[in-house]
Amino acid sequence: MAHTKYGTSMRRTLRREAPSIVGLLVDEQDFAAMRRYRTFAFEDHSVYLKQVEGLLKTFVAQGMHTTVALFDPEDYTEFCTESGLDPDARTSRSRFTAEVAAAGATVRYSGQPIDDLIPLLVSRAVRRATWEYATLVLADLGECADCGQDIGRAAFDRASHLLMRLLDTAGPGTHHLVCSTPTESEQLLAVLHTERHPQDPARLATPEGAEFATVLAVAVALESRGGVVLRTSTPGAPDRVHGWRLTRGSLVPLSAGEVFTAYCTDADTGEPVSPEPDVDYCAGFDIGADEPEPHH
Repeated sequence: MAHTKYGTSMRRTLRREAPSIVGLLVDEQDFAAMRRYRTFAFEDHSVYLKQVEGLLKTFVAQGMHTTVALFDPEDYTEFCTESGLDPDARTSRSRFTAEVAAAGATVRYSGQPIDDLIPLLVSRAVRRATWEYATLVLADLGECADCGQDIGRAAFDRASHLLMRLLDTAGPGTHHLVCSTPTESEQLLAVLHTERHPQDPARLATPEGAEFATVLAVAVALESRGGVVLRTSTPGAPDRVHGWRLTRGSLVPLSAGEVFTAYCTDADTGEPVSPEPDVDYCAGFDIGADEPEPHH
C-alpha cells in the first residue's frame, strides 16, 4: 500500500512539472467549422470559452506551465490529410495542437481573462504569419546576378543595421516602432516594443526584433514604398513621434508636418483625426552616414 501511495504521489509531482498545451478556437466561425466532427462535444462557443478558461485556471492553480495555441480548422484539416490521420478523432486534435505549439503562434497562460488572452493570441498569430511570408519573399529573391551575393541575406543585414542605428540614435525611453510596406499580394506590417535605460546600449536580441527587421528587409530588397514610425515615451515628458519614408532601401526622414499628417489621418477614409494630447509630432532624425550601401 505504501508503495502504491508513493507511486501515485510521484505521478502527481510529474504531472505538475509536465507542461500543458491547450488549442483554442478563438471565434464563432472556427468553432462552427469544428462542430461537423462527431467527437467535438461542444455546441455553444461562449460555453466552450468558459470551459477552456476554467481548465486553464485549474492548471495555473496546480502550478503547471500552460501554453495556449491558436487552433485553425483549415490548417487542422490540411494537417490530417498530409499525416493520414482521422480528423474526427481526439488524438488527431491533440497531435495537431502539439505541432502548432512547437512551431506556431502561442501565448503562455498566466491567469489572464480569456477576453484578454484571445486578442493577444490572434496578434501573435498575425505577427508570425507576417514573418513567415516576409521570410519566403526574401528567400525567393535568390542571388545577385552580378556579384553572387544572397539578396535576401544582404537586405536583412542592412535592415538590421538600419534598425539598430535608429534605436541607438533614439536614445533611452520606451520605444514603439511600426514598419509598413506593400508587396504584390500583401501589405506587410511589423510592430516592435523595446525599452532602453539611460546607461544601456541599444539591443535587438528578441524574436520581435528579428520579425521587424525581416519586414524592413523586404522593403529594402524590393525598394518598395513604405515607412517607419517611432513613438518614444519618457517619464515626465510628452511622447515624441518621428517618421521616415523608405526610398531605394534607405530611411529618409519626414518633416514634422509630414509626420503630423500621417499620424492624424484616418488610413481608411483619408479624413483628418484629432491629434492626441501630450504628443509632439517631430521630424525624423538622421540615423547616421555610416550605414552600408543598399545592395545593387
